[in-house]
Amino acid sequence: MSHACRTSFSLAAALVAVVTTSGGRAQVAFAQASAALDASAKQRSGAEAGVLPINDAPNPYRTVENYFKLPAGRTWGSTCAVEIDKDGTSIWVGERCGANSCLDSNLDPILKFDATGKLVKSFGAGLIVFPHGIYVDRDGNIWVSDGQDNAPRPARGGAAAGGSAGGAAANAPAAATKGHQVFKFSPDGKLLMTLGKPGGGREPDFFFQPDDVLVAPNGDIFVSEGHGGDNSRILKFTKDGKLIKTFGKKGTGPGEFDTPHTLAMDSKGRLFVGDRNNNRIQIFDQNGTFLEQWPQFSRPSGLFIDKQDNIYVADSESGSVSRNHPGWKRGMRVGNVKDGKVTAFIPDPDENATGTSAAEGVAVDAKGNIYGAEVGPRAVKKYVKK
Repeated sequence: MSHACRTSFSLAAALVAVVTTSGGRAQVAFAQASAALDASAKQRSGAEAGVLPINDAPNPYRTVENYFKLPAGRTWGSTCAVEIDKDGTSIWVGERCGANSCLDSNLDPILKFDATGKLVKSFGAGLIVFPHGIYVDRDGNIWVSDGQDNAPRPARGGAAAGGSAGGAAANAPAAATKGHQVFKFSPDGKLLMTLGKPGGGREPDFFFQPDDVLVAPNGDIFVSEGHGGDNSRILKFTKDGKLIKTFGKKGTGPGEFDTPHTLAMDSKGRLFVGDRNNNRIQIFDQNGTFLEQWPQFSRPSGLFIDKQDNIYVADSESGSVSRNHPGWKRGMRVGNVKDGKVTAFIPDPDENATGTSAAEGVAVDAKGNIYGAEVGPRAVKKYVKK
């Protein structure tokens, strides 16, 4: 029996018990319990029109600005890729070379900072066009998805000149010779594995616009693909990079996606997919079987689940880029996967932003500090408990 079923059953039993008592107090208790059941169901239910925006949860965090130090002369570019090192305190960032693309740049896009915010390592120059997703596996290896290519075309949709805009093209252009791949690096920056072909492709085991990458405890590799175009799916590979299966397609139903922008996995091995353009999180087992969908964490651009199964969800688009999610505010929502309830909300300080704002990627260190990677404001911010 699922947690939701157990919760509904126990509340229903309580309702029956209280009705067997007498007097007006029983009727009041029944009404209160019914309201609690309805509220719980609305927070945990699938994507539906009846789910009310959750913008009023408390914010127990304060923002630390300018925590990370770049070398003299280098400025922050866009980033949505942020991850915690195996040591639990160092931070990895995929940064777009002072712009919104690393095309024609000689800068390293993969950056490692220590717990004080000091840059201690960098690599990847000339290899990655558009770092989008990042993941550190149990061995400390760094995985990075490259979400664009180097085919010449006018910039639009927020992409830098020369690279394909997210969702702007139906297929990877023949002129593309770089991009749309997933890379595995050692902790020292040595390239260990490459998935996909340079420039991308539509063959079953290649990528076009890979959004995020995640490695399961047994070594299986999951990649989410599709950034607003007609391809939206999850690919599963062996630890050696052989395709096992794909699941999902473009759509709005359970198990279908519209920009599966981010991935996370809880302690039970359930795969959480941030189905951004459908304004929901979808949950699967590792065989791709659909389990649940949660709309209560708003429009997910970034996901992170810590060792205590706390879930952190970044929404960088509601009310600005996305106008089809009325009432929801941008920011980061925090909860726990055990009950799916939103317990905290860090709002975007710029409520009047017209583009991508607030954190798009999120990671949390062993001390509970939150790191938000921002595309529009071009920064990585630290959030600590007040």
